[in-house]
Amino acid sequence: MSGAGKSTLAHGLKERLQAERCTAVVLDGDALRTGLNAGLGFSCEDRLENVRRIAEVAALFKAQGFLVICSLISPLNVHRKLAREIVGERFFEIHISSSLACCEARDPKGLYARARRREIPEFTGVSSPYEVPASPNLSIDTAGEAIDTSVSRLEAFARGNICFARAPH
Repeated sequence: MSGAGKSTLAHGLKERLQAERCTAVVLDGDALRTGLNAGLGFSCEDRLENVRRIAEVAALFKAQGFLVICSLISPLNVHRKLAREIVGERFFEIHISSSLACCEARDPKGLYARARRREIPEFTGVSSPYEVPASPNLSIDTAGEAIDTSVSRLEAFARGNICFARAPH
């Protein structure tokens, strides 16, 4: 959900990997909504299209040898299933979670407050459903874990499951 720490952890992992010259890229849902996915709303159909487009871009980067870290809200299992089908082999689902109360307390963009005032319709976790992944490859609850610890867990997972592409000297 919004405020769980997805972007923070994704960029932290990318920085660690790039320090060792691994070719990694972050596809951040918030950033992509200002460009590639501008004009998409938050209806179920628009959310599915948002995930589809990001998965297509991820597949293109992956085909070029990048380690692709996608940081986005994909609230429904059908969204995640579509992304897995598009990306194909070596798709790993990482569930970054936090309690609703913790996300609302963080609320870095003031979105929960606006959703509670009904200024944002279909807000995940408040007025729109969120289906917790049934069997993610890794789950990290950021409510009780330091950022550095969470990034270290992501890094360990990546190192254990992904062959790293290194940029040339």
